[in-house]
Amino acid sequence: MEEFRRAYARLCAAPQQSVLLRLRERGAAPGRGRLDLAAQSLSLETCGALGRLLPGAAPFAEVALGDCGLSEEGVTLLLHGLCSNTTVKLLDLKGNNLRTMGAEALGKLLRQNKSIRSLILEWNSLGMWEEGFSSFCQGLGSNSFLQQLDLRNNQINHQGAGELAMALKQNVSLQELDLRWNNIGLLGGRALLNCLHSNKTLKRLELAGNNVPSDILKAVEQAMNHNQDRQTILSETQNRADILSKEVLSLKDEKTKQFLDLMDTIDKQREEIARSDKMCAARVSQLQEALDEQHSIMNSLKAKLQMTEAALALSEQKVHNLGELLSAMRQEQTSMAECHFKELQQQKKEGADREAKLFRDLSVAGEKNLLLRNQVDELEKKCKIQQDQLFQVKQDLTNTTAELKLRAVQAEEHLETEKRRFKQSLEDMESLRVKEVNHLTQHMEASEHSMQERIQKLEAIRIALEEELSQTKAAALTERGQAEEELIKVRNWARLEEQQRLEHLEEKLRLMTESRDEAQNCCLKQKQMVAEAQAKASQLSLHADGLKRRLEELQQDLNSKEEEKVTEVNKVKVELQEQIGHLQAERTAQDGLREKIAALERQLKALSSSHREAMLDKEGEISVLLEKLRMKEADISRMREEEAQRASFLQNAIMAYVQGSPLGTHSSRK
Repeated sequence: MEEFRRAYARLCAAPQQSVLLRLRERGAAPGRGRLDLAAQSLSLETCGALGRLLPGAAPFAEVALGDCGLSEEGVTLLLHGLCSNTTVKLLDLKGNNLRTMGAEALGKLLRQNKSIRSLILEWNSLGMWEEGFSSFCQGLGSNSFLQQLDLRNNQINHQGAGELAMALKQNVSLQELDLRWNNIGLLGGRALLNCLHSNKTLKRLELAGNNVPSDILKAVEQAMNHNQDRQTILSETQNRADILSKEVLSLKDEKTKQFLDLMDTIDKQREEIARSDKMCAARVSQLQEALDEQHSIMNSLKAKLQMTEAALALSEQKVHNLGELLSAMRQEQTSMAECHFKELQQQKKEGADREAKLFRDLSVAGEKNLLLRNQVDELEKKCKIQQDQLFQVKQDLTNTTAELKLRAVQAEEHLETEKRRFKQSLEDMESLRVKEVNHLTQHMEASEHSMQERIQKLEAIRIALEEELSQTKAAALTERGQAEEELIKVRNWARLEEQQRLEHLEEKLRLMTESRDEAQNCCLKQKQMVAEAQAKASQLSLHADGLKRRLEELQQDLNSKEEEKVTEVNKVKVELQEQIGHLQAERTAQDGLREKIAALERQLKALSSSHREAMLDKEGEISVLLEKLRMKEADISRMREEEAQRASFLQNAIMAYVQGSPLGTHSSRK
């Protein structure tokens, strides 16, 4: 902040002391990510300096320039500097009376800037300048980073609302738009409502104080609720997808680690086998050397052996004994090889039986999965039908409320017309009485007093009717609020159910990991058994010197077959575990869907019963009101007849008095 203050003082020939003090205070404050120059009258020179310092990565995340009395040129310089800024997230320009140039500069800023997320333009009268506001709307339509926009008290009419609607159709990032206290009216409200059909990102739209009808406001609220629900569903699905992708990556990493460990163990076993082979070759070479030495000794002693027959007999007996021993050893080796071959065949048969059982289980699970999917499709169809029924019930409610309002308005208009007619008749009668009869003033005053009392009675009746209408409207509003509260409760309950289902899925994942660990332990035990079998085979190969080559070939074949068998078993286990996990996940999802469908069916039944009761109550109230209106109309007609009779009586009396007076006799003589 201190470097920014120095740069500002260096760029300005006559820097403003108030701006320097504010920058110094902000530099001493702990939060330095905000440039607050609100309520400071900034000159053109300071605006130009700020416009030069703000481009690039300025040390501010928020810029507050509200109520600064900025000129058109100063605003353009500031906003031109912010076009290439990459750090400012919030820009506050309220109360600056921006005009055409300012609106065009704002449009350019929205087209070029990619960091601003919130823009406050309250009390600026942007709607008065059509060209500037249209360029601002074009910039808003091309922007894809702004999330919050405040346009309160900007004198935006229905044409400006149309421009905003076109911009909102193109915009894909704006989430909150505040248009309170403008002059949007009916046409502007309709344009904004139509644009919401294509805009799915806007979550909050404020239209209070714009002379927009209540039905349009309700439709806008429904669209906002729909967008909010859509955004929540999208965020939840994105979070679930991220979690699942992370789990898949972790499983892949674990599988790669296991595979690498297996390869390491196989390499170690191969090295050990190579070492044992080398040792055996060395021992064979030593034995060969010893045999060569013995052959040389035997050649040297042949002469002596020939000379001694006894020695020859003894040597023949020894040779015979050694041959018997060799035959016995060969028989033992063949029996051992046969036993080992039989064990291998039994293990192969057991593996084949297990594979057949696993394939059968997989086929049964696939059939169950198909049945469950068919049931889920049927339940989804039922849900759609019930949602359509709910929508029809809501439309009927709105139609009945609109009819009640129209009837109330017609009744009020009828009462007002009757009042006007009655007042006009009174005025006519009074003018006739004043012109024609001066002697009957007392009688006329008495009649006027009685007429005023009747008028007061009629007004009291009208006030009572208006109170009854207001009470009915209040009752309708309370019923609507209760229905909205019930909808909110239902939404909260659905969210709680989803959280419980997620916890259930996490527990199942934990159980699956435990089962996977158990399977890994079993694999390790099998590997140990294989290693022990290999050690036994190596010992047998050491004991059998004569059949070494043949046994080595058999051992190599056995090792290759065992490795293939282990790899095949591991592959089958992994595939079965994956299929079991998928099946369990689908089962849990289907159970959750069943529970949701049952809950929704209950809610739909409860809502339909409550709506029916409300409709019956409202129909009863409507019938009572209609009867009251008929009674009032009958009273009014009766009072009209009475007034007409009285007026005829007065007219006859006046005529009789005129004829009996001297003026009447004189006129008759003439």
